[in-house]
Amino acid sequence: MHDRPDPCEILTAAAAFLRRELIPALPPELSFKTRILANALDLVARQTTADGAAADGTHARLAGLLGREGSEEELAADLARRIEEGAIALTDPALIDHLWTTTLAKLAVDQPNYASYRAETGAAGLQE
Repeated sequence: MHDRPDPCEILTAAAAFLRRELIPALPPELSFKTRILANALDLVARQTTADGAAADGTHARLAGLLGREGSEEELAADLARRIEEGAIALTDPALIDHLWTTTLAKLAVDQPNYASYRAETGAAGLQE
């Protein structure tokens, strides 16, 4: 058991501090670079909380789609090979569901404020 704050909370607090305290006091070129740093901290915080669940879902969908077990990397390579060979049609509903769900899971971590992602999921913007 880990004590609080957990790594995600630390990263979130650091990003908030940069935005609230430092960015307003910096010259424009450093302000811009500091916003990039704050966004990177937010990204890592989201990755620490979301990647495990997303990876589990991705692995389960791949295994179900391919009818076999293996590492996520092996299954993804097998899926790509099967698509390339025409063994799985691009119109296969299970493939479409897997690709769409995987895309949304990645956007939730990488670009949660992306307008199309928010429109699709009904998510509210998370940061400035």
